[in-house]
Formats: sequence, structure tokens, C-alpha cells
Amino acid sequence: MHDTTDDRPHAVVVNLEEQYSVWPATRDVPAGWRATGFTGSRAECLAHIDEVWTDMRPLSLRHAS
Repeated sequence: MHDTTDDRPHAVVVNLEEQYSVWPATRDVPAGWRATGFTGSRAECLAHIDEVWTDMRPLSLRHAS
């Protein structure tokens, strides 16, 4: 279960395999990840990820099928 009560600003980030995560907006995005441009509370970011990440398979697996 996710803790969605954190109202500090967060950013949605994505890696090269198109896997999404939530990252504190005040921290540098880690190597291998890039910001998607969506920011908000943790709950807002998780809701956004639920909308856009419709295929949980890594990109390499999607391309292999």
C-alpha cells in the first residue's frame, strides 16, 4: 500500500524501460531516469501514473512480443 499522505511536491519520473516512479521534486532525478513534466502531491503523482502507465511490462519485453 502506498503512503499518499505526503503533500510535499513530487515529480513523476520514467526510466529507459518506461517504468514510472514518484520522486521528490526537490531532489535531482537519479541517473537512468528522466522527469516527465508532471508534478504534484504524492497522491496526485500516483494517480497520474495510474492513468498513463497502462502496460506494466518493460519496454524491452513489449518490443519482444
